[in-house]
Amino acid sequence: MKTIVCALALAATMAVPGAALAQNPGLASNYGEVSLRVGFTPDPYRVSMAAGGNIDAYADTPLPVSCVGNITDAPDFEVTYTAGSLPLVFRTVSSRDTTLIINGPDGSWSCDDDSFGDGDAEVRFNRPQSGTYDIWVGTYGGGTAPATLLITETP
Repeated sequence: MKTIVCALALAATMAVPGAALAQNPGLASNYGEVSLRVGFTPDPYRVSMAAGGNIDAYADTPLPVSCVGNITDAPDFEVTYTAGSLPLVFRTVSSRDTTLIINGPDGSWSCDDDSFGDGDAEVRFNRPQSGTYDIWVGTYGGGTAPATLLITETP
């Protein structure tokens, strides 16, 4: 029995050649979590954090999309959202170039580097789903930096 369990564990780690075990939505988030409902206040909801980490999202992760930035294994923040008719937008604000990687309620991945301008990232869900959004705030070029995650329904 022990041999079967070890063989299955080994097979699971070899399923994606060269893939690191990173971006794990199952881990506890670094900076907490919140439950928000459509029409939440204050809007934007703000979370202060240190962006970045020691994992290169582009080179070291087995994501089905190409994301950039240095991140941690665990999500930085988790939002459980009850959707309505408004969009749901995640943005970063920092003096350094930041990136966003989000795992949505349906398991799909979204990422951005500079859409909010001046090195800040933005991911917008025009028709958001209800459920949990796991969010990583990365730094482009390595290291860590003070950053603010903004969550808003008013683009």
